Amino acid sequence: MDATNVFYRDPVLYDAVQADSTSAETCQALVEQHRPDAATLIDFGCGTGRDLEILAKRFTCVGVDLQAGMVAHARRARPALDIRTGDMRSYRLGRRLDAVTCLGNSLAYVHDNEAIRDVFATFAAHASPGAVLVLCSPVSPIIRAEPQTASVAPTPSTQAMVTIRYEWDLRTQINTMHRHWVFDSGTEARDVIRRRVLFPRELEHYAADAGFKLVDMVNESRNGTLTGPTAYTVARYYP
Repeated sequence: MDATNVFYRDPVLYDAVQADSTSAETCQALVEQHRPDAATLIDFGCGTGRDLEILAKRFTCVGVDLQAGMVAHARRARPALDIRTGDMRSYRLGRRLDAVTCLGNSLAYVHDNEAIRDVFATFAAHASPGAVLVLCSPVSPIIRAEPQTASVAPTPSTQAMVTIRYEWDLRTQINTMHRHWVFDSGTEARDVIRRRVLFPRELEHYAADAGFKLVDMVNESRNGTLTGPTAYTVARYYP
């Protein structure tokens, strides 16, 4: 996956661009709202552990990520966290917890229907009765007629011009983002990010098949403003 995303190739840069994310705080609030007595949590697709570090102040946490480079960085940067390398289509920790989370659009990188069912089976395998599942994933595509170019600052000391264009395949429900980066150092980079959009009723269907009942769905927001076609889905596990 590091070939698909500039930030996955550089975990330090990934941490920097996520510095203002409120995903962990939103996730914690949803867990506490729907399972206030939750004490344990497992996060699939935890990346560098940035969100997990925040969640670990409230819960006893385990993080799992497919990318060995991200996990290695997380272990160096956040050695107090329990972060493991694993594929959420098949990973088994061997115990059940009060909360299961999958943030940062991680679920959207799973494109095949059967593989998505496998992921939800993994969620169920780690959920105690009454556990809460919190997902953050795109529920509608980004469709723009023309490419857009903007100046961005991935870090305080780094400037870049990035041109972004989107493609939408209705049949496969894959939203593809093409990015061309030109950094102030003169270096260039390209990445192609393919995310599967699962519409709200689809998410509910996959969750129900795995034993979860949908209880809430809220749009992602930052500073009180909706930020795009991404939503938090909350479900409870009733085996």
